[in-house]
Amino acid sequence: MQQIVNFIIRNKTFLLYILLFAISVVFTIQNHSYHKSKFVNSANFVSGGIYTQMNEISQYFGLKHQNKLLQEENNRLRSIVSSKLETKPSFIDSLTFASTYKFTPALVLKNSYTISTNILLINKGKRDSIQQDHGVITSKGILGIVDQTSKKYATVISILNTKSKISAQLKRTNHFGTLKWNGESPNIVQLIDIPSNAKPIKGDSIITSGRSAIFPKGIPVGKITNIELDAAGDFYELDIELFNDMTNIEHVYIIENKDAQEITNLLNSKNE
Repeated sequence: MQQIVNFIIRNKTFLLYILLFAISVVFTIQNHSYHKSKFVNSANFVSGGIYTQMNEISQYFGLKHQNKLLQEENNRLRSIVSSKLETKPSFIDSLTFASTYKFTPALVLKNSYTISTNILLINKGKRDSIQQDHGVITSKGILGIVDQTSKKYATVISILNTKSKISAQLKRTNHFGTLKWNGESPNIVQLIDIPSNAKPIKGDSIITSGRSAIFPKGIPVGKITNIELDAAGDFYELDIELFNDMTNIEHVYIIENKDAQEITNLLNSKNE
């Protein structure tokens, strides 16, 4: 305290000047509209810049939450679009219409794409109604099929798994075959058993065929990069460049077909 008093005594002339100068500035601003407007504009500029920077910092740290909100919104829109594709009515109440497919957002926690039997781990499980044989996609296309589930987690058999087999088709001609992986490039999978009369063309898009109870028809897979006809000349084997970057997967959607059990029961009863 004594040091403060000593500082004031030593600099009393300068401090008195500053005080009188501040008082004069206040009086000038209050009594002259031009000076007042300049001061207000300058103050708004400074405070606006500060709040802008604070808002940008706040937005940066809130990106994780915002991404989650956007994912949930995309999830809701996917459900609506799926409903429209299935029924095509003149009017759909998106709040009450029950879609055949339910979409649940999730995060990939592990992705071992370098091995031939790639299994992914996601952060949704039985408590989120996730079950075996639910399809998994990203915003760009197909990813895999749920294999095992625990309370909070699930494993997914990736399309980059030599044991994976998924029905897919040429978008242009509707000819379908089986999607599998030869264990080589993480960017290329194979579509086999395409009949010779399909006449595939490099660059053709491949989509899911909808011929199972797992994926709806039309989920993107990739595009044809190579075409080979078997020795007998009956079927093509196509190399498909995936739309997904399988080495960089984070946000995914789990697809539940609400009619899957009914379809499975019907097929089983027919086989019996």
